[in-house]
Amino acid sequence: MAKRKDIAEKDKWDLSSLIKSPDEYISLGAEIDLLTSKIVGMKGHITGSSAELYTYLKSSALLDEKLERIYVYSYLYFYQDMQDETGLKYKNKADELINDVGIKLSFTSSELLQAGYEKIKKYLEENPDLEKYRFYLEKTFRYEKHVLSAEEEKIIAASLKAFGTPSDAYQALDNVDINLGYIKDENNKKISLTSSNYIKYMNSKNRRIRKEAFKKMYEFYKNHINTIATLYLGQIKEGFFLSETRGFNSPLEQSLFGDKIKPDFYADFISEIHGYLPLLYKYFRLRNKILGYKNHMYDIYVDLSTLPDEDIPYDTGKTYIIEALKPLKEKYIEDLKQAFTDGWIDIYPNDYKRSGAYQWGSYKVHPYVSINYENNADSVSTLAHELGHAMHSYYSDQNQDFIYAGYPIFLAEIASTVNEVLMDDYFYRKAQTKEEKIVYLQSFLDKVRTTIFRQTMFAEFEMIIHDKYARKEAITSQELCETYYELNTLYFGKNVVSDEEIKYEWARIPHLYTPFYVYKYATGLISALSIASDILNGNDDKIDSYLEFLKSGGNGYPLEILKKASVDIEDPRTIRKAFKLFEEKLNLLEELIAKDDENE
Repeated sequence: MAKRKDIAEKDKWDLSSLIKSPDEYISLGAEIDLLTSKIVGMKGHITGSSAELYTYLKSSALLDEKLERIYVYSYLYFYQDMQDETGLKYKNKADELINDVGIKLSFTSSELLQAGYEKIKKYLEENPDLEKYRFYLEKTFRYEKHVLSAEEEKIIAASLKAFGTPSDAYQALDNVDINLGYIKDENNKKISLTSSNYIKYMNSKNRRIRKEAFKKMYEFYKNHINTIATLYLGQIKEGFFLSETRGFNSPLEQSLFGDKIKPDFYADFISEIHGYLPLLYKYFRLRNKILGYKNHMYDIYVDLSTLPDEDIPYDTGKTYIIEALKPLKEKYIEDLKQAFTDGWIDIYPNDYKRSGAYQWGSYKVHPYVSINYENNADSVSTLAHELGHAMHSYYSDQNQDFIYAGYPIFLAEIASTVNEVLMDDYFYRKAQTKEEKIVYLQSFLDKVRTTIFRQTMFAEFEMIIHDKYARKEAITSQELCETYYELNTLYFGKNVVSDEEIKYEWARIPHLYTPFYVYKYATGLISALSIASDILNGNDDKIDSYLEFLKSGGNGYPLEILKKASVDIEDPRTIRKAFKLFEEKLNLLEELIAKDDENE
């Protein structure tokens, strides 16, 4: 793999838009120290008058903006070459800075809330400068009864380091101490199995390799299942302690509270998805027919087509993306092209570069995208996905004040997935042969399978286990495994063999250590499918409303912002609309198979 210094400058991102030099980095740190001291000096009177409240809010927002810039720069610098000493120093400095500021200013939330919302509303009426903070203050005071005294908040802030131990220990086991052993490849050569190459071997056309990789993977988790069960139970205990301490009825209520989503929605959503499981069963029936055998769990990722990957150089991939996204209108495409010309993208892999793909940025500085481009359709789709995030951030930054520029996680995967769906549709329309069409139909169908059905299954697993804990039932490793196995059997149905090893899969899902998070992947894709359906049908009004959604950042609660894109995720008709698109693609696949049967 190439060294960082050997990658052409035109193929790297340009971080100087964030911070131009080490001197500027030091200067920015000094500004953060001054602002922190200024706010500490306000202790005891940040709500003394409407003018003092405005000064505090303005100073706090400016501090957060500067912290964000130094933090993003430090991590992006580190991620581009994680063995580089300078990057590691920047990362550690940023972590120390964030922690230090957090402890020094831990008094602010409780002091603000102790003023009471009635007093704050009077300030809003008498001081027009406070108007832009109205929604921010409303959101803050929703937590009024859940925030403790300044001293108690300080204790909680300090104890959060210890509370993160189950997650940290799991990450260490799953990323550092993991040893999956060896398998034999197509040439009978002994190779090391890793978390990184596992999916590659699960995609292998050689069924023996898939089965061997699958069994080796879950052998590790089986051998450590009691340790992992203890860690996960520790995470659950943390959640219950924090939710009870802050006066929530459950960790679920606490997790959904910030988005103003009622706990009942979570269970109702899962129940609604159950109604569409027959479509998933049909997909696996078609897979069985194409592959010629009943799918085991180690078969569910293998490609249905025997075509080799199309070679798509980066410049060709750019052209494909621009063509695929043209339905989003000329202004979007003009803005998008900046990503390819103005140093937004870090394109190719290099030694010690962070794996995977992601988008990140800082207010009023263009977004940054990191990928590891590999000249294939998956890389093109991944780049389109990350550019969806980037354009969402770009439009939010351009149209919102800093305090509302960041969009909530509930909305974070929508723009990226809209781009992916448009990309799949473009590839399908470009396809010339039946085999090519199958490739892109599978890409779409698997996206729904893994993002809606699979993530909902994870979400249901969380809900069941937390409910068992709340009822004071014993949560053992056996109970966790049996619960997961029953869910897996329900979701995949009789057209798939639920191999015994799959009961350990819950143990390799790191998202479980961020409680009640994964359902947002499912709601995000359902929202994206609803939006993409309107875009593909050329509905100009709906396209305009979607672009308005991209500009909204976090200037409202997620469900309210989503309605700007003509999506009501609480309405079962939205879910029905998304699955209508899934069913249409499923029927296209069935028609292709039927033509083969006729030819025979």
